[in-house]
Amino acid sequence: MTSKDPAPDIPPVSAERIARLRWRVTLTRHPSAILLLVQLSGLLLYPFIEGQPAGSILFGVFSVLVLCLTIAMVHRTSGHAWFSVALAVPAITINVLHAAHDSTALQAWAAALEAVFYFYAAGSLIVYMLADRRATTDELYAAGATCTLLAWAFTYVFVLCQVLQPGCFAATVDPQAPRAWTELMFLSFALLSSTGIGDVIPITVHTRAVASLEMFVGVMYLTLVVSRLIGLTLLDRRSR
Repeated sequence: MTSKDPAPDIPPVSAERIARLRWRVTLTRHPSAILLLVQLSGLLLYPFIEGQPAGSILFGVFSVLVLCLTIAMVHRTSGHAWFSVALAVPAITINVLHAAHDSTALQAWAAALEAVFYFYAAGSLIVYMLADRRATTDELYAAGATCTLLAWAFTYVFVLCQVLQPGCFAATVDPQAPRAWTELMFLSFALLSSTGIGDVIPITVHTRAVASLEMFVGVMYLTLVVSRLIGLTLLDRRSR
């Protein structure tokens, strides 16, 4: 009889390594959750750096991170990654030049490009959510990520309006001063969610038209996209 070779010793997998692998799998399966987390983190962190000397640079770095994550999201959906890159690279470059030279024209171009980019990314995620007849966990995260993308896109539109038409927004505090990013972002979320308008008010016909359009987009998004995902989720639970 021939003796068999002993089986090689396989080192046991540590619990820490298993947890790390599970975390990587979760991130791979739910990239929309990463984008949503980064966007919401920016909302909370930016007020601490706004107005600081290095605030614009830090915000530019954060915007680059968000843009890269958004490109990755579009690449996973029906959107074309090359088109996203074609919009993101000039926007990042112009943002860097604007931070260095503080040019009004550069700020307008940067705001316009970033608005188009975020609208395109949001549209790609909406197509991604509507293409399936079963609501997955990632699609539920994508619903929140799309909401933040729309809010950011309209915020850049407001920034563009303010550059092209100074004084188009008023507020209870220092009505004549240009509105800061956090103020315009607050206005964008209030309009998109149809929960009010806050203390930042559009006072020209053009900005009021944009505000009305954002309210319409917010209502249609909740009615057509979010309600459909909720219905698919309930239908999937009943089928089980």
